[in-house]
Amino acid sequence: MLLLAASCGFYMAFIPVYILILLTTILIDYFAAMIIESSEGEKRKRWLIISIISTCLVLFVFKYFNFFNANFAALAGWLHLNYPIEIINIVLPIGLSFHTFQSLSYVIEVYRGRQKAERHFGIYSLYVMFYPQLVAGPIERPQNLLPQFREVHVFEYQRVTDGLKLMAWGLFKKVVIADRLAVFVNQVYGDPRGFDGLAFVFAAIFFAFQIYCDFSGYSDMAVGAARVMGFRLIQNFNYPFSAKSTAEFWQRWHISLTSWFKDYVYAPLNAGKTTGSRPQLNLFLTFLLSGLWHGANWTFVLWGGLNGFYILSSHWAKSIRKRVSHLVRGPGLPRTPDALQVVLTFALFSFAGIFFRSKDLGDAWYIITHLSQGLGDPSAYARALSGMVDFKGFGTNKFLFCLLAILFLEGVQWSQRRIDLRRAVAEKPTWLRWGLYYLAVFSILRFGVFEKNEFIYFQF
Repeated sequence: MLLLAASCGFYMAFIPVYILILLTTILIDYFAAMIIESSEGEKRKRWLIISIISTCLVLFVFKYFNFFNANFAALAGWLHLNYPIEIINIVLPIGLSFHTFQSLSYVIEVYRGRQKAERHFGIYSLYVMFYPQLVAGPIERPQNLLPQFREVHVFEYQRVTDGLKLMAWGLFKKVVIADRLAVFVNQVYGDPRGFDGLAFVFAAIFFAFQIYCDFSGYSDMAVGAARVMGFRLIQNFNYPFSAKSTAEFWQRWHISLTSWFKDYVYAPLNAGKTTGSRPQLNLFLTFLLSGLWHGANWTFVLWGGLNGFYILSSHWAKSIRKRVSHLVRGPGLPRTPDALQVVLTFALFSFAGIFFRSKDLGDAWYIITHLSQGLGDPSAYARALSGMVDFKGFGTNKFLFCLLAILFLEGVQWSQRRIDLRRAVAEKPTWLRWGLYYLAVFSILRFGVFEKNEFIYFQF
């Protein structure tokens, strides 16, 4: 119960009274799951629907009501109709989308017969509120996390040190890389009409790495903190920037959310259909919903739709390539080199990120339509290569540090894919091992940005 008390205290540090909202959803799903397990036929389905609607209603009121209300008001104004409903001023509870989806997965798994309903109210509450992953995931499944709350966890030196190293690496990615890149990204996206195409290109690239280091950094810290205490959380990122297609990218990025939408949205929509246009339509709809999950703004909806279009267009192009190959009766078209596929996938993700980062559609459209502005001027590249980079006060040294930080990140991850760096460091002599630890701490303190920069996914 100490963990539950700590989780409650952690959550109440934001807005204490919001604990009552979380308690309400916990009570509804706790009792609904037990009723579902003990019922048959339509009663089971009825309680599943009650649980889903009740849980999602809280999410709708706090996160989506103003969005839909504003759009209905705009439509009514266009039609010259009176629309009396006002916008409500409420603060979004932290991590609402994450623990909502975690609660839903539990009830659905009980309904499907894959999970026994948890009778211990404290253990179920801890499943929803486990503080390392409460506010930004990973979104856990009951089969993985619930049994661990009944296990006896003893101190293991290697496990604890592994967890601390993972937490330190996550903190490094957040404050040294993500928050450094954020300075440039915020400057460009804060006033896009004051910049040209070269700044937009770098802002798109920097934001891709910023959001990766920001979110994967949090995931590393969450997984590491849980590991210190003896708990195993699922891996949320698997080197997504090494993906050779958009489909592969989404198997590596925010894995817990992607798999959630696959299992609880895409699969039920398909209902066994594997051919025809229906699976493609459902895939696109799933990505639209995924975009809306990220935020109540049309920019997020378009971002989700664009990523869905990427996957569908890749599928369509594959069919065309096969047809062309069949017509010419040759051995097939040459395969695109792996490195080029990786670069193209990253470029597509970075381009879609313009919608994700822009504050509204107007800014996103301006950036996209001016993305090529000035790129045809060779002197711009010459100035960049000669070190004369100056994007409205973001000088050469800061710019070069951002580039070096990205190169360092990629170098470390390239090594991690080949060897276990934490194990390799642990096997070094004591003087070298602790020297590396001190160097890591010094790097965080010396190069980290310690201004108030919240994790990007806290807003979701």
